Order: sequence, then structure tokens, then C-alpha cells
Amino acid sequence: MNERKRQQEGLPDGLATSWMLDARCRELPPAIFFPRDGAGVEVARHYCAECPVRTQCLEFALEQHIDHGVWGGASERERRRIARSRRAQNTKHRTKDRRAGSAR
Repeated sequence: MNERKRQQEGLPDGLATSWMLDARCRELPPAIFFPRDGAGVEVARHYCAECPVRTQCLEFALEQHIDHGVWGGASERERRRIARSRRAQNTKHRTKDRRAGSAR
């Protein structure tokens, strides 16, 4: 995605978003991915399940702290859990690294 196109779509400069061109959702109404209930989340997941850029989409949503919608097949709640789990893992690794550094 070139810089002009990124600016037109309201995306910040420097984001790796070229994967969006291959996203299955590009041809679908956005409302599918911003459901109001659990059944709607399942419909969105159905489309995401076969998307070739599902992983990139999920990582993008996590990195950008996107609060709404289904991204990479994960709901808002699931993304919060993933982020919390990653933070806990990072904290655990930092603590372990500090201990190893002080033992030298």
C-alpha cells in the first residue's frame, strides 16, 4: 500500500499494511466484522477462518490496540485475553532474565 493510499484510508504512516490487500474481508460489508452479539461474532469468524492473512490481521489489531470488531478471527474480549497473556509472559521472562543477570 503506498503512502497516498494509506493517508486516504486514514492509516498512520509506517504501518505494515500491505497484507490488507489480500484480506478476505475487503469484499464484504464492514458491518459483518463489527457485530452486536455472539452470533454475529461467529459469522465474522467463519469468514476469518479461511482468510490468508488472518495472523497478520490479528497481530495488527493487537499492536494497534484496536478495541472493536472481529480481527483475525478474534473478538474484542479474546484480543484482551491474548494481550494480557502476552504481557504476563513478557513480565515473567524479564523477571527470569533479571535473576539470571544477578547470578553472574
